[in-house]
Amino acid sequence: MIKLIVGLGNPGVDYERTRHNAGSSFVRALAQSKNVKLKHESRFLGSTGTLCVGDNKIRLLKPSTFMNRNGQSVSALARYYRIPPEQILIAHDELDLRAGTAKFKIGGGHGGHNGVRDVIEKLSNDGSFVRLRIGIDHPGTANQVTNYVLQKPPLQQQTLINNSIDNAIKWLHLMIQGDREKAMTGLHSEKYTLNQGRENGL
Repeated sequence: MIKLIVGLGNPGVDYERTRHNAGSSFVRALAQSKNVKLKHESRFLGSTGTLCVGDNKIRLLKPSTFMNRNGQSVSALARYYRIPPEQILIAHDELDLRAGTAKFKIGGGHGGHNGVRDVIEKLSNDGSFVRLRIGIDHPGTANQVTNYVLQKPPLQQQTLINNSIDNAIKWLHLMIQGDREKAMTGLHSEKYTLNQGRENGL
C-alpha cells in the first residue's frame, strides 16, 4: 500500500504551473480535492499533509527544494516515518507522453529526469517506487528541453494536463490500496483531448 505521495517540482511562484511542476500540481490538486491542508515543515524541506483512505494514512509532500534536490525532502520524510521506497509514489512531468495522458509505472530508471534521479540517489534505492508520469509533450529536440519544461504551457495544453491529473486522482485510490493492475488498467484506458473530449480505450 502507498504511504507517501510526492509531487516533484521547483519552489516559488515563478515556477508554479510550469510544465516541470506537473507533479507538484498533482499533489496540490489532490490535496484540494480531499480537503487536505498542506503545511510547510522545515524538517522535511517541504509542505506536507495527511490523507486518510479508510484506515490508511498517506503523507502528501511538495518539496521546497529545487528539482535536482527534491530527493533530500523525500528521504527526510520517508526516513522519519520509516516508509520504504516500495510504498512511495512519485508524481512527475514526462516529456515522452502526450499532454492529456498520465500513466502509472512501477520501478525503473530515472529516464533523464533530474528530480527522479535525485530521489533514487537519496533513497539509496534502485528506483523501485511507484511513479505517476504526467505527459507534457516533447518540444522536438533535446536542446529545447530545458527552456520548454521551465515555461508555463499555453491554455489548451494546460487544460489537457489538468484533465490528466483529474484522471490520475480518479484511479489513485486503487493504487493506494495496492490494486496496482486495476489502477494502471483504468488510468491507461483514459485520455482527454480538446477536440474529442474524454475517450476510453486509447
